[in-house]
Amino acid sequence: MPNSSFSIHITTKNRKTDLAFTLEKIKYLLKENSVTYVVFDDGSTDGTYEYVAQNFPNIQLQRNPVSKGYMYCRNKMLNETKADYAISLDDDAHFVTQNPLELIQSHFENNTNCGVIALRIFWGLQEPNTTVSNEKITQVQGFVGCAHVWRTTAWRDIPSYPEWFVFYGEENFASYQLFKKNWQVQYFPQVLVNHRVAVKSRKNNTDYSTRLRRSLRSSWYLLFLFNPIPVIPRKIAYSIWMQFKKVFSGDFKTLQALILALLDLVLAIPKIVKSSNRLSQKEYAAYTKLPETKIYWQPEK
Repeated sequence: MPNSSFSIHITTKNRKTDLAFTLEKIKYLLKENSVTYVVFDDGSTDGTYEYVAQNFPNIQLQRNPVSKGYMYCRNKMLNETKADYAISLDDDAHFVTQNPLELIQSHFENNTNCGVIALRIFWGLQEPNTTVSNEKITQVQGFVGCAHVWRTTAWRDIPSYPEWFVFYGEENFASYQLFKKNWQVQYFPQVLVNHRVAVKSRKNNTDYSTRLRRSLRSSWYLLFLFNPIPVIPRKIAYSIWMQFKKVFSGDFKTLQALILALLDLVLAIPKIVKSSNRLSQKEYAAYTKLPETKIYWQPEK
C-alpha cells in the first residue's frame, strides 16, 4: 500500500457504458485508503451522474449541468486536489497492470525531477495477449492525455491547460511549460493501460473532419507559442503541404478542416501573443533531441 496520496481523475460525457466498464475494472483501487476517486460529469444526459452516485458512493462526483469542456474539468480537478500524485484516465481506459500505485510512487520518489509519468498505452478494444515489454524508462517530449500521472507540485509550477484549445494539444502545452521549468516527462512502461479505442476506424467517423481541424490548429497554436521564430515558417509550410497532399489524393474533408484550422489560427493570434513562452535556441535544440511522445505500444511478435 502506498504511503503517499493519490487522486484518480476521470472526465466523462454521455459515455456511461464505457465509464461503467472502467470503474468496474479499477474499483479495487477504491479499497486503498490513500486513493481518492473523482469523476467529473461534463453535462451528460444519459444518466451517468445517477449511475455513479448509486453504484459507487465512495467516488467524489462533480458535475457541469451544461458542458464546459474536458480541459475545464481537468483543470478544476487538478487545481483542487490535495493528493501528492494525480492519475488522469479517460473514461474508456483502464489499468492492465495490477496494483500500479506502488510502482508509480516508487518512480516519483526515485526521480525527483519527474513532473509527469507517461504510462505505456495499448490502443485496442480488447486487452493485449501479452503485457511483456522490453522498453526502458526514458525522458520524452510529452505524454498522452488518456493515461498519465502528475506530480501535483509540478502541476502547480506551470499554467493550467489552455481551455481555448478546446480539444487536442493541452498535453503538449503542459510538456513545453514543464521543460521550461526543468521538470521532466518520463515514459514509464512498467505500468500498462488499455485504451479501448479502435484507432483505424476513426477516419470513418462523422467527426473526422472536426477532429482533424482541432488537431491541426492545436499543433499550430503550439508552434507559435513555444518555437523560436526562425523555425516557424518552415514548420507551418511543411504542415500545410502535408495536408494538401491528402487533398490532392481526393480527401476533400481534409481541405475543409485545413481552411477552418487556418481561420482558427488567425482568430487566436491575440491569445497566442499573450500566452507565448518561447524556447530559446538552446532549449529548442535540447527539446528536439528528446524521444518523441510514446503514444502507441504494440506487443513484440
